[in-house]
Amino acid sequence: MATSNLNKIKDKRKDQIMNAALNVVATKGYSDCRMDDIVSEAALSKGAIYWYYSSKKDIFLSLVNHWVNRWGVTLNHIVEEDLSASDQLKALFDFFLNAYNDNPTVFKAELEFWALSSRDEDFRKKTHKVYQEFLELIEGIIQRGVDSGDFKNLDVKVAALSIMVNIEGIVWFSFFDSDGLSAKHYFETITDFILSGLRAK
Repeated sequence: MATSNLNKIKDKRKDQIMNAALNVVATKGYSDCRMDDIVSEAALSKGAIYWYYSSKKDIFLSLVNHWVNRWGVTLNHIVEEDLSASDQLKALFDFFLNAYNDNPTVFKAELEFWALSSRDEDFRKKTHKVYQEFLELIEGIIQRGVDSGDFKNLDVKVAALSIMVNIEGIVWFSFFDSDGLSAKHYFETITDFILSGLRAK
């Protein structure tokens, strides 16, 4: 029981640090934020944070894992459900729309990780792995659609990449003025457009 309580405390502290790091990187950017900013945002001592993470870089690399793990449970559930490929893709778009509505800060932080991946090898490897796994998940849905006859025969990899690019478009809603266009309307339109192009005639 004591070990269980200790693990719960550790998980709570890590969540606290991850949430603080997310808010700091979204508002200040990676280059301009300092450990002191994370300490202040987390309302923990610097020693408490260093107990779990060795550096600012370690925190932000862990932040990528934190959100991948959090979202991965739902994404894997979507592809494991006994749904048609069309319904799985629809569920995928719905998931990211809801994620954006719940916490657009995550998508602002993603812009920072994009930028970091072009300058830092560790971030490049980390983000490449994340995007590759996501791309393979979409490819799996499309391939099942092709195999079942739900989707027409097409280049699965190119189709999956196109879908991923459109999902990533929600990042821009978190950062730029979209001239009154709502993320909901964008996703509904893109979903209909993509599914119409994929479905077998």
